[in-house]
Amino acid sequence: MKQILDLRPVHHRLSGRIRAHVLLCWLALLLIRSVETTTGDTWTTTRRELQRLHVGHFTGPYRQTTVLTAGAAEHSRRLDVMPPPRILELATAAG
Repeated sequence: MKQILDLRPVHHRLSGRIRAHVLLCWLALLLIRSVETTTGDTWTTTRRELQRLHVGHFTGPYRQTTVLTAGAAEHSRRLDVMPPPRILELATAAG
């Protein structure tokens, strides 16, 4: 499981922490498999497409996201996840 999730060695001594770590690894793997089953693509492809979406911070009074690529839009649609709005924050000028 650690090879699939690309985890570093983690050394726990307390049984509660070991159980929590294993549970989190299992939940992450479950999420990855769910995404792969729903989209029909690998986790790497889906993650790469969705990571192309960024938030731009400008010196003006607004923040906006980058344009959603066709691949990211398709993965969002398959996963039934609403993409973020184009304009995230629009502050009015004081004065």
